[in-house]
Amino acid sequence: MNDHGEIPEFDPQGPQLIYVAVADHVAARISAGELAPGVRLPAERDLAEEYGVAYLTVRRAARVLRERGLIVTVHGKGTFVADPLPDSGGTPATPAPDA
Repeated sequence: MNDHGEIPEFDPQGPQLIYVAVADHVAARISAGELAPGVRLPAERDLAEEYGVAYLTVRRAARVLRERGLIVTVHGKGTFVADPLPDSGGTPATPAPDA
């Protein structure tokens, strides 16, 4: 991933699968602070239109982002950037136990 604050161009013609490219781009937007923890993501159909991809491609990208711990989906409410975000090790950040 790039330095914080720098979001790469979305390139659906690159060597990655399109849903992975979408997931990586949304992850870069989260990392850069464009999508802050707790912020509700646009609807999947809106993201599909924004990225110029099929709705099901965005659904699959969202599954990847959930597996990475970057987003959470609350049935009936929407999909949100995880709060707190996972640490650099790829696991959700948890408070230190009291000693």
